[in-house]
Amino acid sequence: MLSIHGHEVLNMMIGNSYTESSLLESIAQKFGNDAKFHTCSQVDMDAKQLIAFLKSKGKFKPVNDLKFTINLQKICRH
Repeated sequence: MLSIHGHEVLNMMIGNSYTESSLLESIAQKFGNDAKFHTCSQVDMDAKQLIAFLKSKGKFKPVNDLKFTINLQKICRH
């Protein structure tokens, strides 16, 4: 199975805001329910694991009490 880089999810998020649930739904719609993801330092993650990883790295910033968006200052450009 092809692994998708987490940058693809971050790029998808630009200009949008999500709850964790709505982000999971968007990821499933774009990449499929069984998609696997990797980053520069992690491999073999499902969507929930990827979201938790990106959150732990400060890649998201709050929009309001429920929603968040991408933290553009925390995105690597490689």
